[in-house]
Amino acid sequence: MANVIVIGAQWGDEGKGKITDLLSRSANVVVRYQGGVNAGHTIVVNNQTFILHLIPSGILYPDTECIIGCGTVIDPQILIEELDQLEKLNISTRNLLISETAHVTMPYHRLIDSASEERRGNQKIGTTGRGIGPTYADKSERIGIRMLDLMDPIGLREQLEWTINYKNVILEKLYNLPPLNTQEVIEQYLGYAERLRPYVVDTSLKIYDAVLRRRNILFEGAQGTLLDLDHGTYPYVTSSNPVAGGACVGTGLGPTMIDRVIGVSKAYTTRVGEGPFPTELDGKVGELLCDRGAEFGTTTGRKRRCGWFDAVIGRYAARINGMDCVAITKLDVLDELEEIKVCVAYEIDGERCDNFPSSARQFARCRPIYKTMPGWQVSTSDCRTLEDLPVAALDYLKFLAELIQVPIAIVSLGASRDQTIIVEDPIHGPKRGLLHPSGTPTTLLSA
Repeated sequence: MANVIVIGAQWGDEGKGKITDLLSRSANVVVRYQGGVNAGHTIVVNNQTFILHLIPSGILYPDTECIIGCGTVIDPQILIEELDQLEKLNISTRNLLISETAHVTMPYHRLIDSASEERRGNQKIGTTGRGIGPTYADKSERIGIRMLDLMDPIGLREQLEWTINYKNVILEKLYNLPPLNTQEVIEQYLGYAERLRPYVVDTSLKIYDAVLRRRNILFEGAQGTLLDLDHGTYPYVTSSNPVAGGACVGTGLGPTMIDRVIGVSKAYTTRVGEGPFPTELDGKVGELLCDRGAEFGTTTGRKRRCGWFDAVIGRYAARINGMDCVAITKLDVLDELEEIKVCVAYEIDGERCDNFPSSARQFARCRPIYKTMPGWQVSTSDCRTLEDLPVAALDYLKFLAELIQVPIAIVSLGASRDQTIIVEDPIHGPKRGLLHPSGTPTTLLSA
């Protein structure tokens, strides 16, 4: 039995969907623990692409139980569209469960999100406009609507009559927008409730029961470490906690029941939206990474900013999450490059900095200190073992493992399930089993 958390070790979009899908083969339960429809996981199976925003990646395995935890925020309309899409593709959703205490995104959340972002002008934070931040804000303000409220027609009507009246004042007076029709919203959401009612349960109890039955549980986060509300590049962050610690809060499971944390990182770095990005590339190399990596947001279609691998961020993610091992994705995107750079540290106002700064203003002044490595300039997309990799590609992976002091367990070389090198089983291996007793990650280094 193993209870494993999969987290993004950069700014999100690291390829967690594919890695979670791979690991789901060994999981009995897959749990999504935070975020909302601002996230998107793309999975390719037998040349068929599945895009999931709320439903856990394990849904593609018919015997896997999938849970949307209490730390998520749910847009019922999008969730129902996702259910319909899967059912049209003959993917069963009978094993899906939704937390009764997860909060619900309402129409006023989306309107306020977009209007607020527009008002920021050049201070924009890069929100998706999907209402995620305002939903979490109402949760903290204790005026949110939860899934269990959605299931109670009388209670929902009472709550929304007050809340929509309150939100209409904000929409009209602050943003000069037309008010929402209270009765229309209530009727619309009561309709959503009837469709979703069979899925809504006490998921914390279900997860605990799975632990007692010694089931394998996989916890999947959305976004990434650097977008964490408390530990990311604030204020250019999301409104929840994608880090490993968020899995316990976002599911109702105690931390002593977690066995392993697996980080996911690209072989380079990307970022969507606003905020500092020390290794960002302009020009031909950045465009090449974007084109070869198909770096466009799953949820928004926005073009991702691309840059070299940042080991300072890698070390920070390893520390904040307690990562046991890491999956490196999109190594094949680097195949055509003659040389590859890795950021090993920063320079801030003439001083070397090896650690991630908490201040966004200070982070914006960081200049990368690079180590240049030779490229391999041959295709790696058909490699299936470490021995198949070009020597320069293997050396690159070794260097990344040394820098972040976390062993590499998986190497992904394309979008399909089979385009993967499993260095060592990241779930069923012994705790820290990929580490040499000295603490140096040698499994890859000696391969």
